[in-house]
Amino acid sequence: MIITRTPFRISFAGGGSDLPSYYSRRPGAVLSTAIDKHVYLAVKEHFGDTFRVSYSRTELVNTVDEIEHPIVRECIKYVGLKRGLEIVSMADLPSQSGMGSSSSFTVGLLHALYAMQGKVVTPERLAREACCIELDKLQEPIGKQDQYIAAYGGLQLIRFHADGTVFIDPVVCHPETRLELNRRLLIFFTGMTRNAREVLLKQCDRAEVNLEALDKLTALASELCNVLTLGSDLNQFGHLLHRAWELKKNLEESISNPRIDAIYERARSAGALGGKLLGAGAGGFLLFYCEPHRQQRLREELSELLEVPFSLDPQGTKIVHIGGDHW
Repeated sequence: MIITRTPFRISFAGGGSDLPSYYSRRPGAVLSTAIDKHVYLAVKEHFGDTFRVSYSRTELVNTVDEIEHPIVRECIKYVGLKRGLEIVSMADLPSQSGMGSSSSFTVGLLHALYAMQGKVVTPERLAREACCIELDKLQEPIGKQDQYIAAYGGLQLIRFHADGTVFIDPVVCHPETRLELNRRLLIFFTGMTRNAREVLLKQCDRAEVNLEALDKLTALASELCNVLTLGSDLNQFGHLLHRAWELKKNLEESISNPRIDAIYERARSAGALGGKLLGAGAGGFLLFYCEPHRQQRLREELSELLEVPFSLDPQGTKIVHIGGDHW
C-alpha cells in the first residue's frame, strides 16, 4: 500500500494570470505557499480485477472506464495501471473551499500511482501531468498554479509563459521573516463552499476586459515577493494584499458577494491590514493579514466564523507510507 500526503495552498496575488486566457497573451505570475493542511491518498491492489474508490461516496466497478470520479479515472488511464485497485482519499479541509484541493488530489494520486509501479517522478513531472489531466483531458477552466505548489511545496513565485511552460522561483527570505509572516496570517472558514468551475468560466469570458487588472495583479505578486525578500516593513505585505483583493473581486461579480464584503470590512475595522477570499471566489476561506497585538480583537469580531490554525509548509507532495515501511 502507498500513502501520499499532498499540501493545500494559500495564493496571495496573481490568481487569474495562471489561466491560459491570460498567459497566452502576457506572462503571468502568482505568489503562493503550501500549508500544513493536506489531502491523503491511499492506494493498494484490490482483490480481483475490480476498482474500489472511496471519497465522499464509494464506487465499486469492474473497469477503469466505469469509474465516475473524473480525476481518479483519468489518472489511472494516464499512468496505465491495468490491475484492480483500491483508492481511499481523506483530507484536513473540505473540498470546494478555495485551497486548491482538486489539484492537490490529482498530484497526490499521480504520485501514489507511479509509486505503485516502482517509479520515482519529479515534482515538475507530477505538476505538468496533473495540468494535462485537469486542463487538457477534463477540460476544466482552471489555471496551473495549484498543481505546481502542490508538487513543490514551500513559498514560491510561480511564473507562466505563453508556450505553456511554468517556472518556479522559491522566495528567498530570512527565516525570521517567514515565521513572522506566518504569525500575521489568519484564515477563517465562511461556511460556504462553491463550484470554482462556474466562477472561472465567467472570468475566462472576461479575459479581454480584465487584461489591465490582471497586469496589475501579476505585478503585485512580484511586489509581495520583494517585501518578503527585503524583510524591512512586513506590514507592506498586508497593504498590498488589500490592493490585490480590491482588484481581484472586480474581475467578475460572482467572485465576492455582500456577505463576504461585509465580513471583510468588519475585519479591516478590527485591525486587519488586508486580506482576500482564497481561490476562485464565492465562498470557502478568508485570509487576513493582522499584526499580533490586534488579532484578539479580530477573532472576537469574527467569532461566528471558524478559524483554522495553520503553518507554512516547506514540503510538496510526499510518500509517507509504502508497504510496511514509513518514510
